[in-house]
Order: sequence, then structure tokens, then C-alpha cells
Amino acid sequence: MADTADTTSGTISIAAPVAVIQGILFDIAQYPSWSTAIKSVEVLTKDDQGRVASAKLVVDAGMMKDRVTLDYDWSAAPSRLEFSLADADLLTAMDGAYVITAEDEGSTRVRYELTVSLSMPIPAMMRHKAEQMTIDQALNQLKTHAEK
Repeated sequence: MADTADTTSGTISIAAPVAVIQGILFDIAQYPSWSTAIKSVEVLTKDDQGRVASAKLVVDAGMMKDRVTLDYDWSAAPSRLEFSLADADLLTAMDGAYVITAEDEGSTRVRYELTVSLSMPIPAMMRHKAEQMTIDQALNQLKTHAEK
């Protein structure tokens, strides 16, 4: 995923080791257990290492409500997990990445990058604000889940 001016991102520090954060983020089927924006996940395909290659998600993140099929790119794992939109009802593009970096033995920095395009015209400022709210909520819920 290219880091463009249209990419919205957020970063959070989590008091949990890298392996814990990777375990949570790499278990895509379990996202609804900690993320209120992800209502359901149906794993469609897995790669030869048993990792999710594509999944259908029902997303309800405020302004962004859709059924999306995402393709996952594990080529930069375990420090980065990228996803891209394969299909959706409303969105025309949705690219993102979780970037995972150890701060020290017991804490991890996670950067969430997201770019969304909708089939309907929405001012860039409103789209950016919705992306930022989605990112902040996801990171805060990840932190809460990982630190419990």
C-alpha cells in the first residue's frame, strides 16, 4: 500500500508484547470479539501457511457501513499486515495496513493506515474524519483487548 496524501493513519502504544499483538491482529476471524465495527467475518480462503487470504466482513463504523471482501497480503508479515478491497456493496476502494513495532519487551507500537473511497460523492474532509474515527476506535479497542 502506498502512503499517499489520501491515507489516514493513527498510532497507539500498547502495553503488550509484539507476539500478543500479532496474535490478535493475525487472527482475522476473531475481529468481532474485540472490534465493535466488525460485525462478522467469514473466512473465504487461506494461504499455504493457513493464514487468511480473503475474508468477507460486515463493517459498521459509523458512516462506513458495508459488506466487504478483503484480500490480505502477508508479504511484509510479521511487522506489517496489509489488506485491500476485492468487493463491496458501497465502497469502491479500501486499502489498509497494520504496522507492528516493538517499543520494548513489554510494549508495542501499532500504526493503522487506511484509505477508503465510496461510490457516492462525499467531501474529502468528511471522508478523512470518518477514516480517523474508524482508526482511533480500532486502535483503542485493540489496546483494551490486548491489555486485559
